[in-house]
Amino acid sequence: MTHIKKIAVIGSGTMGNGIAHVFAQNEYSVSLIDVQQDALDKAMATVTKNLDRQIKKELISKADKERILNNITPYTTMETGVEGAALVVEAATENIALKLKLFQDLDKFCAPDTILASNTSSISITKIAATTERKDKVIGMHFMNPVPVMELIEVIRGYDTSDEVTKTIMEVSKGLGKTPVEVNDYPGFIANRILMPMINEAIYSLYEGVAGVSEIDTVMKLGMAHPMGPLQLADFIGLDVCLSILRVLYEGFGNPKYAPCPLLINMVTAGHKGAKSGSGFYDWSGGSKALKLAPQFQH
Repeated sequence: MTHIKKIAVIGSGTMGNGIAHVFAQNEYSVSLIDVQQDALDKAMATVTKNLDRQIKKELISKADKERILNNITPYTTMETGVEGAALVVEAATENIALKLKLFQDLDKFCAPDTILASNTSSISITKIAATTERKDKVIGMHFMNPVPVMELIEVIRGYDTSDEVTKTIMEVSKGLGKTPVEVNDYPGFIANRILMPMINEAIYSLYEGVAGVSEIDTVMKLGMAHPMGPLQLADFIGLDVCLSILRVLYEGFGNPKYAPCPLLINMVTAGHKGAKSGSGFYDWSGGSKALKLAPQFQH
């Protein structure tokens, strides 16, 4: 299975276009699939912008940029886009109903030996695999954001994922210049099982008036050497995504320590989802370079 040359990426959002970028840069033929042409156009513009950034840093040449872009072909139809792909990486919205439907369709449209991977950050790989007739060939491939920069790939084995498929994805990940870490399929895996309770506790600390946004983030940056404070990181990830993952942890373990903070629930309900909406714990309306506390958290 290590002869994989063509892959398909489902979803062209932040994660999807980043995954397509990294595979294309490493000489894979990539089908980038999304139901909306506008989303595909935006994704290709983002990849182009990120490649220009790499040129400016002298990491690639202009010729490399053209080669990488030529390795990506956009499609609005899944059945056409996945044709001939030996690996499909699903990077759609973190919605369990959507993902289950996508994998049912992928199972029908893809060749029997095609590996189906999900970039899910918390949803059970075993549950996703159960919708297919190839449970041994379904695996988690959790990239970190921003994909072209971050080194880690969390490789999640479902209950029936085969040793051969796991080995293949570990090797593919290393070939992308990433560091894969194999974990088993339990709620939140490792990354979010540890990260989300920390973010939730930071939100509780704010909610209970222990300290303000900037104070909480400063403690974690200067005291624990984190490059970004937990509240800024939550904004960057998306408060709706954080809430979704915490609910998966809470429902999966039935442990009240994973219950999402009421402040987080209220903010998401009100539409304050962080960087993507322009407002969360911080005001992102001026972009990350003009970051300041959101009005409701200013003293």
